[in-house]
Amino acid sequence: MPYIKVGQENSGSIELYYEDHGSGQPVVLIHGYPLSGRAWDKQVPALLDDGRRVITYDRRGFGRSSQPVSGYDYDTFAADLHVLMEALDLRDVTLVGHSMGTGEVTRYLGRYDSARVAKGVLVSPIPPFLLQTPDNPEGLPASAFDGFMQSARADEPAWMKGFLDNFFNIDKFRGTLVSDQYYQACWNIAVGASATATVACIPTWETDFRADLPRIDVPMLVIQGDDDRVLPYPKTGKRLPAMIGNLQLDTIEEGPHAICWTHADQVNAALLKFMA
Repeated sequence: MPYIKVGQENSGSIELYYEDHGSGQPVVLIHGYPLSGRAWDKQVPALLDDGRRVITYDRRGFGRSSQPVSGYDYDTFAADLHVLMEALDLRDVTLVGHSMGTGEVTRYLGRYDSARVAKGVLVSPIPPFLLQTPDNPEGLPASAFDGFMQSARADEPAWMKGFLDNFFNIDKFRGTLVSDQYYQACWNIAVGASATATVACIPTWETDFRADLPRIDVPMLVIQGDDDRVLPYPKTGKRLPAMIGNLQLDTIEEGPHAICWTHADQVNAALLKFMA
């Protein structure tokens, strides 16, 4: 199994697990909280069939990657992605993020520019800025994030169950678009994440990406469901066309946060059309 070293913690290396399949123009897929690269299982075959080289990886603290106690911020996440891009010498890349992974795409393009990147895709995005402030009245109040932290610390399994239920809009889609078996598989991945990462990632949802967005100089695609209960559409994706110069917005009617699974055919069609 391939790993790339991205740092050091005391006597141990911090390593990212990644998978690298196919050939052709590379696509890097960055998963959301609290899953792993397996969250892209419905996209990888479609991209391979389209003649793409497909790279997935597990963010630090999740999946099969190292579980350090530090580095849970978007500067570090973007630096980890930068190491991966450099180590594999990827060029003309389409960077695709889902949920938290859209933060990596945005911060990477804001900090490391687009020399290796041809296009970017934000699926169920976290930018521009989720925290409510005087100059960002569209955000969520700080008390909401404090409540998330308290819930995660007090009873992590209960927090995770509630989060995954909202991830999939399980009250609407369980037994139809989301099987019990798949829900259980996601649960297994989520509870396998480090307890540190589970809690430490929550403050990153307050990251302000507004300074990164004007620096993006490649074509961008945003795909989001208008019934996203994790990152509400009016507070996230709907705002981005006014903040990124070259951007297409594809809104999936009644789509939840987990549209990569529940509405995979629509997501895949949008991805392939955008990259064609």
